[in-house]
Amino acid sequence: MKKLLGATCAVALMAFGAMAKDAPKTPDEVAQPGGTLPGNPKIALVQIADGFLDPINVANAGDGSGRIFVVERIGRIKIVNKDGSVNEEPFLDLTSINPLGNDVQTGFVEQGLYSVAFHPNFAENGHFYVHYASLPFNGDGMIVRFTVDPESPDVVDADRANGTAKVLMRIEQPWYNHNGGQIEFGPDGYLYIGSGDGGWEGDPYEAGQDLSTPLAKILRIDVDVPDDADRPYAIPDDNPFANASSERLMVLFGITEEQFAQIKTRSLPEIWSYGVRNPYEFAFDQKTGDMFIAEVGQNHWEEIIFEPAGTAGRNYGWPRMEAAFCHPMTGDPAEDTDCSVVGTLPAAMYPHSAPYPGAPEDNTGGCSVQGFGVANYGGMDGVYLMGDWCSGRVFGLGHDGEKWQLQEMMQTGLQFTAGGYDEDGNVIAVNANNFYLADEGPDSNPPGQLWRVVPADEVPEGAVVAETVQ
Repeated sequence: MKKLLGATCAVALMAFGAMAKDAPKTPDEVAQPGGTLPGNPKIALVQIADGFLDPINVANAGDGSGRIFVVERIGRIKIVNKDGSVNEEPFLDLTSINPLGNDVQTGFVEQGLYSVAFHPNFAENGHFYVHYASLPFNGDGMIVRFTVDPESPDVVDADRANGTAKVLMRIEQPWYNHNGGQIEFGPDGYLYIGSGDGGWEGDPYEAGQDLSTPLAKILRIDVDVPDDADRPYAIPDDNPFANASSERLMVLFGITEEQFAQIKTRSLPEIWSYGVRNPYEFAFDQKTGDMFIAEVGQNHWEEIIFEPAGTAGRNYGWPRMEAAFCHPMTGDPAEDTDCSVVGTLPAAMYPHSAPYPGAPEDNTGGCSVQGFGVANYGGMDGVYLMGDWCSGRVFGLGHDGEKWQLQEMMQTGLQFTAGGYDEDGNVIAVNANNFYLADEGPDSNPPGQLWRVVPADEVPEGAVVAETVQ
């Protein structure tokens, strides 16, 4: 009943959100840097805590404790208390649950413990979920449920981890990049999983348009099944491909083209949407249920996908599209008149230093978009905040009632890696210092920090704020 009520509320919110805004219909409608958000809000980043080793994800448990959970790439999760203090002993330490060594593969900078998500009823059942690259399984993505001991809410030791571990899914990974991503419970109570295209470059597997693989997808599953069930999760009935591959008699006449188009004999029922390259971070608007996906691009463009709440089955174009342009890009897209748009366009995009082969240098963007969350405070209404891993820029994406606006909010000297929310709905973010050519290892890189996004005129006295770069 609780899930049904949640789904009903989500549908109502979705109807409102869908009427207000949607994805652009033409490439020229896709927002680029230089826009202005309604009210032109100003923000600051206030430091909550520091000393984290390669922090790459952050979440809260929703249990009223005010704790923030910071994911370290090596395989640890640290607790930050409401007063900003950091517990010395990790909440979870996957480096110690395997007697042969770390259970997490961290050999490449894009591998590691990716994210943590807490069950909507965590306060009652103690369930939380992690997604990580498994060392024993050669870097395959493992999605595992653990359960907290109510007598020890701040530490899940090795015995408790091994004793309560329930493997939900293993995603085979052909290469060591574009593997990981966010896992997050949506407003409907289902678990959403961001899965990259498997790596290398250009999607050699053609995974983006292949419905028979979980790669290059957003997946959606129901984790609320008995532990003795035949499968560790169920398929929500309203998943777009829930029954598309079901066996059936072949009927040639008396069926519409639309009905034929719904038959996908090799499709996976877990798929929610597809055609994404590396959806490393995504977030739900806590007010409307809308979804924003920070879609890490390839050589020329970063993109931000907007998905109105409850919109299922969308194709976001990869590898046929890179942002609003055809892939592969071979020159100035304005001169490419033979390109047709494939799938749903992103809401916004920003360039790398060379937005197309042969282009002059562009200093308005970066190299890798890292999503934070949706701000509904400080003069911001449904503004998706994100940071760039290379340039330290912070962007805000919002809709002004007519079109999308992408505004640069600030430029810092930080390497952003992820974001999330605290229990009060404030957007928070982490930064690490682990660039490809300077990676000293997840336990040896310079430490990173945890930040809270606050209105610029509400910075607490004496607070440490992120410095801006001119």
